[in-house]
Amino acid sequence: MPETTPGNTPAPSTGNDSVSIESVLIENRVFEPPADFGHRVGGAYIDSLDAYHSLHRRSIDDPESFWAEIARELDWFEPWTPGSVVEWNLPDAKWFVGAKTNLSHNCLDRQIANGHGDDLAILWEGEPPAPGQSEGNPEVRKLTYNDLHAETCKLANVLKDLGVSKGDVVTLYMGMVPELAIAMLACARIGAPHSVIFGGFSSQAIADRVIDAKSKLVITCDGAWRRGSVVPLKANVDEACAKTDVIENVIVLKRCDNDVTMTEGRDHWWHDLTSRASADCDCEPMDSEDMLFLLYTSGSTGKPKGIMHTTAGYMVYTYITSKYTFNLVPDRDQLYWCSADIGWVTGHSYIVYGLLPNRVPTLMYEGAPNHPEPDRFWDIIERHKVTQFYTAPTAIRAFMKWGSEHPRKHDLSSLIVLGTVGEPINPEAWMWYHEVIGGEKCPIVDTWWQTETGGQMITPLPGATPTVPGSCTLPFFGVDAAIVNDDGVEQPTNVGGLLVIRKPWPSMLRGIFGDRERFIETYFSRVKGMYLAGDSARRDERGYFWIMGRIDDVINVAGHRLGTMEVESALVSHESVVEAAVVGMPHEIKGTGIAAFCTLDPGHNPDGPEATEELKKALRAHVAKEIGAIAKPDMIRFTDALPKTRSGKIMRRLLRAIASGDTSTNQDTTTLEDFSVLAKLRESEEG
Repeated sequence: MPETTPGNTPAPSTGNDSVSIESVLIENRVFEPPADFGHRVGGAYIDSLDAYHSLHRRSIDDPESFWAEIARELDWFEPWTPGSVVEWNLPDAKWFVGAKTNLSHNCLDRQIANGHGDDLAILWEGEPPAPGQSEGNPEVRKLTYNDLHAETCKLANVLKDLGVSKGDVVTLYMGMVPELAIAMLACARIGAPHSVIFGGFSSQAIADRVIDAKSKLVITCDGAWRRGSVVPLKANVDEACAKTDVIENVIVLKRCDNDVTMTEGRDHWWHDLTSRASADCDCEPMDSEDMLFLLYTSGSTGKPKGIMHTTAGYMVYTYITSKYTFNLVPDRDQLYWCSADIGWVTGHSYIVYGLLPNRVPTLMYEGAPNHPEPDRFWDIIERHKVTQFYTAPTAIRAFMKWGSEHPRKHDLSSLIVLGTVGEPINPEAWMWYHEVIGGEKCPIVDTWWQTETGGQMITPLPGATPTVPGSCTLPFFGVDAAIVNDDGVEQPTNVGGLLVIRKPWPSMLRGIFGDRERFIETYFSRVKGMYLAGDSARRDERGYFWIMGRIDDVINVAGHRLGTMEVESALVSHESVVEAAVVGMPHEIKGTGIAAFCTLDPGHNPDGPEATEELKKALRAHVAKEIGAIAKPDMIRFTDALPKTRSGKIMRRLLRAIASGDTSTNQDTTTLEDFSVLAKLRESEEG
């Protein structure tokens, strides 16, 4: 269990009870960067905390020269106007004003021109066959920069032949195959913004996004492999086409060879079109603020938001965050693996666009982490000698539940940096990751950022930052992050508040497609002059940031404000609990009570009602010890699984509805991965 100190002394008044957090879980364990880190990685770019602070101060005080210096590491067709690296007219930012460049060029042509065309760019591994299905190893493909360039140019020419022009949005609805990255690069090459839709979304989700983006062309696959079954991607696109007349052309990649219906005049096989296309296609010179892509994010209410990212600032920021956060050093036999799906922003920024300009090969995989066996990830790391590994806390907690025996069967000594992304990580999951996967020798970069930010905003740097389990530590260069109240007043140490960014950064969103009012209302209306992240957080004595959860996940219990993330961390620190989700629930005395949904370690499942009640009593006492009596859950439910999105985030709003006794089925569940989880929770509630 963690060496934690209960911080249940009421925090000083902030004058704004809506954001103060009155009990905190204090974590005392600190891990210095390994003494041999620089030697292992071929040199740490940022090798001390003093170096970090010096550079960060410069990036805030003099963004003009700081970002110009970084940008010159990449190629530009035309330079930016002197003195115009950044223009900030709240809420609108412009970066590298007047410059022209192309991200596809910087990913591919730049590497080839510098003599690295035959270097490995993408290593892809398909889903292996399940035992009894067929014999043989999983399919592996290795694509060089020359390979990617040729295939990208062919598809770019195909798109132009089908009438796609600069500024036209192209929708990509594909599985995790190299052609998805190629399709993105082809769109970027000709200046057509792409809108990637995760392959698990429904036909209605496709139609909604296509209509909003006015996207006339969709690229898809016949299907995608997942756990031995075919996800019917083409069939879903067909259904979407029946819901709208916007779609004029569909390009279909043959992956699973499943039966699909091809509509004459509309549907085209990828291989037929590209076989006739030229492997040469000049890059379109893109203005620095030309849109690069749209990525839709789901809100708790209303239609999905089409987040707009533009070319130059996003290119520079994802390039440098990838380089520094993971200490990417070309020519050092590094192989980087981010286990996210490209359908999410993590895949955009940290599988494709941030990696290829750094010339460190990026690994893509198809399928699920536990198919055909629970050790699939560790097998991949051992066979391919992965050096940097970036995954989600949700996945880490699943690995813990499956058992440490699976990673311990494999040689993971190639790993030099571990990363987490997607949500705050519980200290106990952090420690398991550190000990079992990292062998106590790999720095963990716990990164906080969002679809809207484009790149990592708060993160340790592996050669410089002492890490503390559960904290994302310090802001990246150029990020002026703070914890404030509604009036914009910065909060004292360990007093929770609103996480805001006070100055522009290169990869920040440029708006919500077609909805200026929603853009301003969502991100810039609550705290004057600042970007509101939507998360509550605090800073500790070191100045480290601790994400407490979404603003809506701060619970007011009898006048005391509690961060759900810290209650969850306290629960997970108990040996019986693998994963926990905490939400507010109606309480006749307190107003709001605390409901906890817990997934147990298989070895600690209670046997019978009495044992169940004993375990609940023990967990309440444990939370009281770790945080304070006010944080004890009023209700604890044990469940085999928690309702999650297809990107692995717990859908707490669904749990809030269950905890409040709301049995209605009108909640938006389009991103829910497994509907049976929700059904079981509702059944047990009714029972």
